[in-house]
Amino acid sequence: MSSERESVCIRLQQLHMPVTHTQDDLEKCVAAKLGIPVDAMLSMSILKQSLDARRKREIAYVYDVAVTVAKGCRLRGKQGSDWSFYEPVLYEPRRGDGKALAKRPVIIGAGPAGLFAAYVLAEAGHRPIVIERGKAVPERVADVEKFFETGVLDPNSNVQFGVGGAGTFSDGKLNTLIKDRDGRGNYVLRTFIKFGAPEEILYRNKPHIGTDRLRAVVSGMQAEIERMGGTVMTHTTVTGFGIEEGRLTAVHCAGETGDTTIDTDIAVLAIGHSARDTVQWLYESGFAMEPKAFAMGVRVQHRREWVNRTQYGDAAELLPSADYKLTHTCRDGRGVYSFCMCPGGFVVNASSEPGRLAINGMSNFDRMADNSNSAIVVTVTPEDFSSDYETMRARGAKQGVSSPELSEIPEPLLGMEYQRRLEELAYLAGQGAIPTQRYEDFREGRASTGCGTIAPVNKGAVHYTDLHECLPEYMSDAIGEGMEAFDRSMPGYGCDDTLLQAIESRTSSPVRINRDETLQAIGIAGVYPCGEGAGYAGGIMSAAIDGIRVAEEIMKNN
Repeated sequence: MSSERESVCIRLQQLHMPVTHTQDDLEKCVAAKLGIPVDAMLSMSILKQSLDARRKREIAYVYDVAVTVAKGCRLRGKQGSDWSFYEPVLYEPRRGDGKALAKRPVIIGAGPAGLFAAYVLAEAGHRPIVIERGKAVPERVADVEKFFETGVLDPNSNVQFGVGGAGTFSDGKLNTLIKDRDGRGNYVLRTFIKFGAPEEILYRNKPHIGTDRLRAVVSGMQAEIERMGGTVMTHTTVTGFGIEEGRLTAVHCAGETGDTTIDTDIAVLAIGHSARDTVQWLYESGFAMEPKAFAMGVRVQHRREWVNRTQYGDAAELLPSADYKLTHTCRDGRGVYSFCMCPGGFVVNASSEPGRLAINGMSNFDRMADNSNSAIVVTVTPEDFSSDYETMRARGAKQGVSSPELSEIPEPLLGMEYQRRLEELAYLAGQGAIPTQRYEDFREGRASTGCGTIAPVNKGAVHYTDLHECLPEYMSDAIGEGMEAFDRSMPGYGCDDTLLQAIESRTSSPVRINRDETLQAIGIAGVYPCGEGAGYAGGIMSAAIDGIRVAEEIMKNN
């Protein structure tokens, strides 16, 4: 088939290449598939790269590519079955009618949702004001490292709070279950690349940046928002809203220099999943919200080399650190599954409240730490909160922890308080450090006194104990059943020396702040609940995409 165009872009899919292939090998394969010389390809770009490891002896990279071919090329095969025409679409945020907003919009929270809402608004010339209770990345890194070394927590500058949000101290995963039909996800990735992320995130099937590189990306985004006329107020906490006749009129905040009132009619609530005090006063201020299911559990650590060998066999030395995804439905119907798997990473003390302990996983870009870790979490429903809350509260009371009774807690806030009770028990079990247990001891119901062949790879101190002290019975049972099932899928997964650590409690927000079809809070015009903390996202990508959607809606309606 000859083309009458100056050039034509062609898409080829499902190209299998050996793990030892080079870029030249891929180009020759593409040319051979099309039946043209390599030099007839004007350009070639990778649209998607994944790894097919289903058969250990035939592990291969699988590619989708786009090729621009020269005028007059005759292509082998049939259009539609062997190849197809490809028209790349680069998404740009919709900017309304281009008129300036009457007042500067306020963005509350500088995690992925808040940063992207601010970035899009700043690009359109609307000079957003970003309010962040934590610090900018360099100061925040220093505070976090100090906490890892000393255990001294700054409640406003930690793994959860600060510019970049919780994702800054994570693996920096950029995969999402959201279908990117309009290209917002691609826009997020291109923006990250603009500020220093590797270009491979555009095509890797499971892209990640790593905490080391993500920190620089976040700092770059903050600087660009400020260069475009935005203001980023760190060390500043929102304390309330001015609301008249159901419409926002002001944002009240407190910072290092005292109290401030910002005259505005637009505020984006991108508070993140750990701003519990903010959720409390939002509820007390009349915001409509509801509890939502989430997941909690433990993190497990295995030797990275073992995970690699188990997943890749003899090809392990040729491939990046391996990940996995495991799921199991328990006999009682409860789901247990791996979550936020961090190849070659660390388990970190991700606490944000004194006397309470939460953990998370974190990896650098190279994913070369000695261990790989993953959360093993259990589905937790509003019914679980209410039925188990008093049991967990009583455990804490026996150790001197005072907490509200079930009858004192509004229904929408019960999941948040349930998280707190379990985090208090984890803090007590670990004596302020990360409670840790060998799987054999967990299975037998006895406290661990040390590790075996798998030494912990952590950011923050560890304390060997019995995790049953801080986990509800239904959660311990489900994790135990899940570990046995996962061991059948990956023999050795549930070996005696596998390390379990608690508690993974911040997988997602336990509350949803309700919003209408215009993305504004129910009954309060001008306030836009957004991202993971408001219950509309789960991870860096979905939060960033929600931030873009909210920014576009603001520009459309104002």
